[in-house]
Amino acid sequence: MSTIPVVNEPVEEDLASRLEAMTDDELFVIMSALEKASDTAEEDTLEEILPRIALTESEIERRYPGDLLAPYRDWKQRQLLL
Repeated sequence: MSTIPVVNEPVEEDLASRLEAMTDDELFVIMSALEKASDTAEEDTLEEILPRIALTESEIERRYPGDLLAPYRDWKQRQLLL
C-alpha cells in the first residue's frame, strides 16, 4: 500500500483529530494517497481504506463548507501542473 501512516493505521477516534490538526496540503496529500491506495486495493483492503477516505472527505468539507471536494480537486490539478 502506502508509506503514509494514515493509510495503514487503524481507524480510531484520534484519526479525525489528527486530520483536523493537519495543514490543507497535508490533508490533501493524505486524500491523494488514500485514492491511489483504493485504486489498487483488493476487496478486503478496500474495506479498510474507505472509512479513512470518508473521514478525510469530511474534514475537507468541514474546512470548506459548501465547496464539497472542489478545493481538493483544485489542489490536485495544480500538482499535475508542477
